Amino acid sequence: MGWLNGVQHPQANSLRYKKPRLVAESWMDEVLTDQNEHPVRTIDAETLLLRPEPLTMRFRLLGILPLMFFLAQAAHYWQINQLGHLLWMCNVGNVLLAAGLFLDQPRLIRVAVVWSVPGLFVWWRYVVMEWFGYATLDWWAVMSSTLAHVGGLIVGLISLRRIRMDRVTWLYAFAWYLAVQFISRLATRAALNVNVSHRIYVAWEREFQSYFKFWIVLTVAVASSLWLLTWTLNKLWPCRSHLPFAKLKQFRLGGDKKMEP
Repeated sequence: MGWLNGVQHPQANSLRYKKPRLVAESWMDEVLTDQNEHPVRTIDAETLLLRPEPLTMRFRLLGILPLMFFLAQAAHYWQINQLGHLLWMCNVGNVLLAAGLFLDQPRLIRVAVVWSVPGLFVWWRYVVMEWFGYATLDWWAVMSSTLAHVGGLIVGLISLRRIRMDRVTWLYAFAWYLAVQFISRLATRAALNVNVSHRIYVAWEREFQSYFKFWIVLTVAVASSLWLLTWTLNKLWPCRSHLPFAKLKQFRLGGDKKMEP
């Protein structure tokens, strides 16, 4: 019998003695029929194929850490009256990571992690290296900045090992970059040049005379880097989207009892 919510599916009888196959398109009601004509249901593709199971409440509480890192940065920038710096990709990425963990949204977590990696290198080159030239350091700034970049990346990688990386995250990360850069141009002072949204970065002023040309080259470089980074992380922690069909978990309709293929 091929029943779904009390209604017999018209293809149920045609699936007898055939390899299990999908007979309903809605992810909430995916129905399979085995050789004994027992209707079974799979959980949605995000949960079943891309990761073993939803994040536990205890694991989702990790989101408190990147949120605290962001708030520490906010306190620092509030003190020096430069709150616009909070929109840098590495800073706002902590909010995205926290939201992804709290809401159990793997896509948000992946995008945050993808941006944390280049953010770490840019931070080291243009921030940390500058510290060595200062006579004195603001140790609160050092701590908050380190937590936001190093701490955020560590939490992100721990999370990524759990949810794994798909192959299309670079597209979402690229869209996130364009959106944040646009908001930065509208909402921050030109003097801060947050996310290089107002003018050519100082180190590249000799190479470019036009901001538009600089922006085009930067945008292409960002897109290429995001694709390469996503590809690398997918190789390290690939999604389970290519598992043999017989190995997918199946659940009987109306219950959680596992069914052997």
